[in-house]
Amino acid sequence: MSWKPQKIMAAVDGSPQSIHAAQRAVDLARLTGGKVTLVTVVRPPEGWWGLEGAPPSPEALAAAVAAGRREVLDRVVAAIDAEGVEVDTVEELGDPAGRIIALCEENPVDLLVVGRRGAGLVERMMLGSVADRLAHHAPCPVLIVP
Repeated sequence: MSWKPQKIMAAVDGSPQSIHAAQRAVDLARLTGGKVTLVTVVRPPEGWWGLEGAPPSPEALAAAVAAGRREVLDRVVAAIDAEGVEVDTVEELGDPAGRIIALCEENPVDLLVVGRRGAGLVERMMLGSVADRLAHHAPCPVLIVP
């Protein structure tokens, strides 16, 4: 019996490592006849309006976050060679690892592909690596790409 993942999710944040992971996901899907869903999760920026300013309106925050998510996905899609592979995109807002795990549970996938690192050192130290959290808590196999 051979394993041929058909539903592959690649979590991307726009970093070079995540673009590389997305390409590996597409390459694997091309070999297995599968499809790829690229997902990006934007963490709401806490205090992005500054220490003394007023919080943005809900509409302004929603527009800024939506633009950030779309920019990440557009950059990744432009950077990969997906010829012959069905690729969908999903944009989410929240804790990256938590939302990606929830998406894997809500829409079961055969494989989750992530880059080894993407966030800065400070975020990794404070929050733990997203890849590490996914490797320990995702409900499916996880391929961590260097």
